[in-house]
Amino acid sequence: MDVSFLGGPRPQRGVGVVAPFDFALDRELWRWVPDEVSLHLTRTPFVPVEVSLDLARLVSEHETLGEAVRALTAVAPEVVAYACTSGSFVGGIAGERAMCEAMTRAGALPAVTTSGALLEALTELGVRRVALVTPYTVSVTRALREYVAEAGVRITGCAYMGLTRHIWQVPYRDVVGMARQAISPGAADALFISCTNLPTYDVIPQLEAELRMPVLSANQVTMWAALRRLGTRAVGPYQALLDAAARERPVLPEETQEGWT
Repeated sequence: MDVSFLGGPRPQRGVGVVAPFDFALDRELWRWVPDEVSLHLTRTPFVPVEVSLDLARLVSEHETLGEAVRALTAVAPEVVAYACTSGSFVGGIAGERAMCEAMTRAGALPAVTTSGALLEALTELGVRRVALVTPYTVSVTRALREYVAEAGVRITGCAYMGLTRHIWQVPYRDVVGMARQAISPGAADALFISCTNLPTYDVIPQLEAELRMPVLSANQVTMWAALRRLGTRAVGPYQALLDAAARERPVLPEETQEGWT
């Protein structure tokens, strides 16, 4: 059968993604990506350490990042994203900037990290007061608070789960419950849900409608910032960061309301 008239696959633009070895939400990342963009994922080497500040430091070492980026350059992405929140805030703002510089040196292309993307998104939305939700232990959560505060953003509330493993298995109802705990009426401009291994795509519209504020998540801001470097937009209906209409009045599709309350 002659299929030459099809002309082959459409050209694709590439985003390289460096994720920790235990990252389990590849499919969630793809949900934010338009059809003309491909994600090229690689993972850091396995280390037998539970989610902690020690693990955050191990999976963000510059040598590890450099090796991952050099491997990704074989498929010629236009930007590389480090998809780990704790790994990119554990060294503070200076540490996050140094990570981007190390990745750029390794691949001669723009680099973003999840925590850097968070600060970029807060600036984009004019957020000066934020509430936080994390799946982490108290020590890792404290490091996130310090990172956000270092950027001049006030933390109005915080809820954490205390988990050290299997974060990707947390159900949506638990994420929503923690978000409600973190929010005090009228105190915050936005909510941030941390950890790229915590599922969030479908809860964002519900929470924005309920809380009447932008809701950001780790994977969302990572994809938003990376795709922004390509001059294209992430896909996320009813998400204020990605949908200008949702910034005025968050709208919740009826089908997303079932089963979470």
